[in-house]
Amino acid sequence: MQFKHPEILYALFLLLIPIIIHLFQLRRFQKVAFTNVAFLKKVTIQTRKSSQLKKWLTLLLRLLALACVIIAFAQPFTASKVALNTQKETVIYLDNSFSTQAKGAKGPLLDRALQDLFEQSTTSGKLSWFTNNTERKGVSIQEFKNEILSVKHSANQLSPKQVLLKANQLFSKEKGTLKQLLYISDFQNIDALPPIPADLVVNVVQLKPVTTQNIVIDSVYIASKNAITTQLKAQISILNSGNAENTITNTPVSLFNSDNLIAKTAVDFTENNTQIVTFDIENKDDFTGKVELTEANITYDNQLYFNINKPIKIKVLAINEANGSFLQRLFNKTEFQFSAQTLSNLDYNTIVDQHFIVLNELENIPASLATALKSFSDNGGSILIIPAVKAEVNSYNSLLKSLNIGTLTQQISNEKKITKISFSHPLFSEVFEKEVSNFQYPKVNSFFTILGNVTPALRFEDNLPFLIQKNKSFLFTASINKDNSNFQNSPLVVPTIYNMALQSLPLPNLYYTIGKPNIIAVPVKLGNDEILTIKNSNTQFIPIQQTKAKFVVLNTLENPAVAGNYNIVKDNQVLENISYNYPRSQSNLQYLNAEDWPGVNVYPSVENLFTSLTEDSSINSFWKWFAIFALLCLLAEMLVLRLNFTKRQQQ
Repeated sequence: MQFKHPEILYALFLLLIPIIIHLFQLRRFQKVAFTNVAFLKKVTIQTRKSSQLKKWLTLLLRLLALACVIIAFAQPFTASKVALNTQKETVIYLDNSFSTQAKGAKGPLLDRALQDLFEQSTTSGKLSWFTNNTERKGVSIQEFKNEILSVKHSANQLSPKQVLLKANQLFSKEKGTLKQLLYISDFQNIDALPPIPADLVVNVVQLKPVTTQNIVIDSVYIASKNAITTQLKAQISILNSGNAENTITNTPVSLFNSDNLIAKTAVDFTENNTQIVTFDIENKDDFTGKVELTEANITYDNQLYFNINKPIKIKVLAINEANGSFLQRLFNKTEFQFSAQTLSNLDYNTIVDQHFIVLNELENIPASLATALKSFSDNGGSILIIPAVKAEVNSYNSLLKSLNIGTLTQQISNEKKITKISFSHPLFSEVFEKEVSNFQYPKVNSFFTILGNVTPALRFEDNLPFLIQKNKSFLFTASINKDNSNFQNSPLVVPTIYNMALQSLPLPNLYYTIGKPNIIAVPVKLGNDEILTIKNSNTQFIPIQQTKAKFVVLNTLENPAVAGNYNIVKDNQVLENISYNYPRSQSNLQYLNAEDWPGVNVYPSVENLFTSLTEDSSINSFWKWFAIFALLCLLAEMLVLRLNFTKRQQQ
C-alpha cells in the first residue's frame, strides 16, 4: 500500500495522548470497607472490572477512529509501476500485410484486429500508431478510432527489427518516460526476432490463422511462340506449412484479356503441390492479360497480371575485323535485329539507329569512329569493345578515355583462367540460382592490363579484370577469338553478351513486381516539355524518366501501389502496356512464435491486452474505506457508552 500524502502519517503520534490520559485515570486507591457495607464488597469489585473493560474498549475504538481519519487524509492506494509513472508514451504497430487476410477463429485476422482496437482502445491521452505503409504521431483516442477502421492491406511488410526502429522514431527523446509498444502481428517468418531495448516495454498479440495452407499463382511465362499462337504457361503452387494432407481438387483457373474471359480450366493438387497450366493465345499486336484462380484463404495472390506488347526489336550492329559468326548465332533471335559490317565498309549513318554496337577485334579504331561512338554513347547507346590481339593501344585508349572506362597499359602473354564471377552484377543477377564453384571456367592465352576505376563483372584467377563495365559501355581485356581463348565455347558467353544487348534497351517485361526498382525503355522521342505518364482507370502517376535520343527510360519503385494492368501514355496516346504484381513472399504462411521472443509480454488477443493495460494503469484508492471505518468506530463507541449508561441506571 502506498500513500498520496505520507507526511500526514506523522499525526499517528497523537494517538499517544489519549493513551496517556487513560492510564492516569486508571490509578488505583486503597479503599477500607466499613462493617455495614462489607456485604457489598464483592459486588463492587465485579462492577469495577466491568467498568475497566468498557473503558479499554472505548479507548481502543477512539484510537481506531482517530487512526482511520489520519490514514484517510493520507489517501492510501495501490498501483503498479506502470500506473505510478505519470509520463507514459504508447505506440501501436498493426501489421496490415497481405498475409493477415488469412482466416482466424473470428474471421480475417486484420479485420478482427481492427474491430478489437476500435472497441478496446480506451487509453487516455495521446498515442502514436503505424502500419506497414502509414504512420500517425500524437493523435487523440477519438482520432485513432476515426482512422483505424479505414486501414487496408498493404504489399509492404516490416520485419520485427524494422518495427522497433520505426517505433523508436515515434517515441519522444525525453528520459524517464515509460515507453510501451503494442505489437499486433501474425509474425510471418521473414526475419529473426531482435533483442528488446532495456527502456522499452513490448506487449505482443500474435494473430493466428486457423489454417496454414494457401494456393498461389507463382509465375506466368511464355513457353513458346510461333507465327500463329503464343503458348503461355502459369505455374500455380499450393503452399502448405502445416502437416495436413492436401485435399484440394478442381480449383478453377481463368485467363482474361482485359475483362474478356478467354479460357478456363481446373487444377488438382492431390498428387503434386505444383501444377503448370498451359494456355494458347492467338498472336495479336498486344494482349492485356490476367490469370485468376478461385481460393478463399488469401486473395491477393489469386491474380497475376501480364502484358504481351507488340514486339520491338533491339538493333544490334557488329563491326568486325575477326570472325563474327558467334555473334550471328547469338543474336539470331526474334527480339533482335542483327546486322554486321566490316570496318572498311562501315556506313556511319547506321550507327545512330542502333541500340547495341559490338567492336569485334578491330586492330585500330579511327578517330572518326571514336567520335561517332562517343556521340552514340551520350545518346544512351550501349557498346561492347573486344580488343584484337594486335590492337593499336593508343587508338583504343582514345576511345576508352572518352567513355571514361579506363586505359589499356600493356599486353601480357600468359595463360589465365577466368574463374571469378560477380554473381550480383546485373549481367548475372538472374542467371545463376546459386553461386557455383565447380564451373567449367574458360581461359585466355594473352590479355591487356587496364588502369582505371571500373566495375569488373568477370575476373581472372589472380583477380585481374577480364570484363569491365562503365555506365552502358563494356570492355573485354582480352581477345576472345578461338586462337586466343575458348570463351566463345563457354556457357558464359551466352548470358554475358546476350544480357548486354537486352539491357541496351530494357523493353517491358511480361510483368513487374511492386516495391522493386523497375527500369523500362520506351522507344519514343519526346519534346522539351513532354513527359510520359503511367495510368489505368483508377490512378495515374508520373514515373522518374530520362530522355534519350531514341527512347525514354522509365524508373518505377514506389509507384504504383496497386497491382494491375497499366498504360504508358504520351498526350493521351497509349504507347505500350505494362503490368505490376505484388510480391509473392507473403503467400507462404510460415510464422515465428512470439512466445520465443525474450523480453516481451504475450497476450492471446487484443481484448486481453487492453484489459491487462487497464488493470496495470488503474489506481485503487482506499481513503473512503478508512473514512467509513472511522465512522463505524465512532458508532461502536457510542453504543458501548450507551450500554454503560443503561447499566448504571439499573444499579
